Amino acid sequence: MIVVTGATGNVGQELVRTLVEVGEQVAAVSRHAAELPLGAVHFAADLADPGSLRPALAGARALFLLVAGEDPEGILDLAREAGVQRVVLLSSQGAGTRPEVYRHPVAFEYAVRRSGLDWTVLRSGGLNSNAFAWAGSIRAERTAAAPFGAVGLPTVDPADIAEVAAAVLRGDGHAGRTYDLTGPVPVTPRERAAAIGAALGEPVRFVEQTREEARAQMLAFMPEPVVEGTLAILGEPLPAEQRPSPDVERILGRAPRTFTAWAARTAPAFR
Repeated sequence: MIVVTGATGNVGQELVRTLVEVGEQVAAVSRHAAELPLGAVHFAADLADPGSLRPALAGARALFLLVAGEDPEGILDLAREAGVQRVVLLSSQGAGTRPEVYRHPVAFEYAVRRSGLDWTVLRSGGLNSNAFAWAGSIRAERTAAAPFGAVGLPTVDPADIAEVAAAVLRGDGHAGRTYDLTGPVPVTPRERAAAIGAALGEPVRFVEQTREEARAQMLAFMPEPVVEGTLAILGEPLPAEQRPSPDVERILGRAPRTFTAWAARTAPAFR
């Protein structure tokens, strides 16, 4: 059995589906009840309370772990006691490029590497699904607002992350490896808005925010150091943050999906 934490998230729900489709038994962990495919069993648990994971971990051989809560060692100790042999951590590209800001994922990476389990770290770039933040304004006004409209980043499809995670959870040769997961090419916010418009068959007007406007919006749901780090990546990305990684293609044997393909698949959310 494979335990998937964050089973209702953009990556987690894709991973649960992918694993079930290849015949795996899945313990799908989330804080709230979820509708799951046959072959997956839901466990209500919270990564902020490692003990709540105990029932889900019983009999599991592998764990897909999110960066959440403050006690990665507690989670990993329970996993090891339950007989889990492999852990795959979904971390952030910022843990490698800006570790002084992304201290939370850095702490989880450190704990995973010292866990005594076979470990693999997946460092994700920005997700295509972050564009769901535009869903309300696109549905209401056909507008999308963001800062740094001309700065491109190779954002990644959550389905690609899920397929990579499934391959690593089930396959050999990945222990002790860290993979950077990105899309195939840098895409600007303006281009992302246009791609969603094309998928809808109607133009979406892009509204460029100032840095301060974006900062005020982000502070409503993100800690200030993370807001500053995120704005730095969005506005003044390092070369490593703009460069597409070969790791998705290396593991899956195909190129990563494009943002245009993601927009076409998810267009109903913006109608």
